[in-house]
Amino acid sequence: MATFKAIRIDKADKGTAAALTQFDEAELMDGDVTVAVEWSTLNYKDGLAVTGKAPVVRRFPMIAGIDFAGKVTHSSHPSWKAGDKVACTGWGLGETHLGAYAEKARVKGDWLVRLPDGLSAREAMAIGTAGFTAMLAVLALEKQGLTPQAGPVVVTGAAGGVGSVATAVLAKLGYHVIASTGRLSEASYLKDLGATEVIDRNELSGPAKPLAKERWAGGVDSVGSTTLANLLSMTRYGGAIAACGLAAGMDLPSSVAPFILRAVCLLGIDSVMCPLPLRKIAWERLARDLDRTKLSEITHEISLDQVVGMGPQILAGQVRGRIVVKIV
Repeated sequence: MATFKAIRIDKADKGTAAALTQFDEAELMDGDVTVAVEWSTLNYKDGLAVTGKAPVVRRFPMIAGIDFAGKVTHSSHPSWKAGDKVACTGWGLGETHLGAYAEKARVKGDWLVRLPDGLSAREAMAIGTAGFTAMLAVLALEKQGLTPQAGPVVVTGAAGGVGSVATAVLAKLGYHVIASTGRLSEASYLKDLGATEVIDRNELSGPAKPLAKERWAGGVDSVGSTTLANLLSMTRYGGAIAACGLAAGMDLPSSVAPFILRAVCLLGIDSVMCPLPLRKIAWERLARDLDRTKLSEITHEISLDQVVGMGPQILAGQVRGRIVVKIV
């Protein structure tokens, strides 16, 4: 069997070890579709995996990378044939199933989404899991009844991957976007994406009051912990916050006050096991509602051999926007 380049994670004496190596095709896991991977991306979870800072990887050896885009080379699945352009995000890629930082991937056909017309593989990964998650958050807020007329919306971690896409999409849809960031040096970048206001994340980092002054009708939070607690306490009556991340921690030091006194809703967003019909809707909306010129502005390209070195940077919050990984 042939070998191909891949970032392999193995158990080590202390934690795990990640390295670019040759991977034997015979070690690929079961699946009814094989894809020639063209592009991937670097997400926060990928940073955790390649650095070993959290137990993201749950089988060894593992090929890292939680999302990819490319072309089908072999398929026994009725929905796919050789040459089809596809994307895959979530479903345990890079965690329980061999992932995306490789020249080949074998997966279940039911995990794949056809790339929308006009969206290239590179653009799909410029969106990636982060952008897909951001759109799921927007869809959830819309389902809850949020409209631009309801008032401002807040986006936390706004200079990161999820935050950048959420800011750009919400601004294009007509919302007054308040972008929260720990890097005020990125204010001009965020305003270029469409943010109307930029605030320091320290405004949301102190202990949360049960109820604080109402500031926004909704929001997208990728930070969690005290930040999310403060968002909830500052949400207007009947508003909603979509929670999709834990960069600051998994805890939520809040109270029931926003829920029972202001009818605020906390909307949970999961991109990993998201059902296929909703995935298709999210990708079609991304193709329509995300300004491609903004997408190019938030994207930085690296090669496969640079991924492991970039892991610590994304965990330290030193990465702006989205990083795409050129596989071949």
